[in-house]
Amino acid sequence: MTQGMKLIVGLGNPGIEYQFTPHNAGFLAVDRIAETLGVQLANRRGRALTARARLAGNDVLLAKPETFMNLSGLSVAALLQELQLAPEDLIVLYDELAFPLGTLQLTERRSANGHNGAKSISATLGTDVWNRVRIGVGKPALPDGRQIKAGGKEYLLEPLRKQELQVLDEVLDRAQRAVEKVLTHGMGAAMNEFNRKPPRDGEE
Repeated sequence: MTQGMKLIVGLGNPGIEYQFTPHNAGFLAVDRIAETLGVQLANRRGRALTARARLAGNDVLLAKPETFMNLSGLSVAALLQELQLAPEDLIVLYDELAFPLGTLQLTERRSANGHNGAKSISATLGTDVWNRVRIGVGKPALPDGRQIKAGGKEYLLEPLRKQELQVLDEVLDRAQRAVEKVLTHGMGAAMNEFNRKPPRDGEE
């Protein structure tokens, strides 16, 4: 067993055409962590691009599956098996259409909520108990004001606009801090800190 190591996985689709789409928020989050730590996800193992690093005093393996989103579980399971880690040693960052862009929510267990990457991981691991950092990418309004229904495939695979990328940029930093909190104080403490709704203007 790789003593004390944690596996940190960002979900997305490989390929330059998908790089800055909402569905690749997980990839972008792991890229941000790697950039901060001065490492590059350049090693191929477990059907993923990976990099070993130290984060918040912990040995971690950063990973971006190359299986495409819908088969993310194949890569995650292969990496866990290779490293001899359990699902509780896993932290997965991915996009969440149900939350507005600019928000973040952590959870240890929940249904996939229509997210094919999360669905694949739970199905392959045989459990839905694994740590999630869900990055809100928002449901855009249609011209008549209606919201795009959950699933919104067209929106998820369209490049984000400049102003949307600026909002996401701040969330990526927050996502890294959330992962660090999970590593140092556990999921419960991280959820207490990062799942709080930000105060409205004029509120403390």
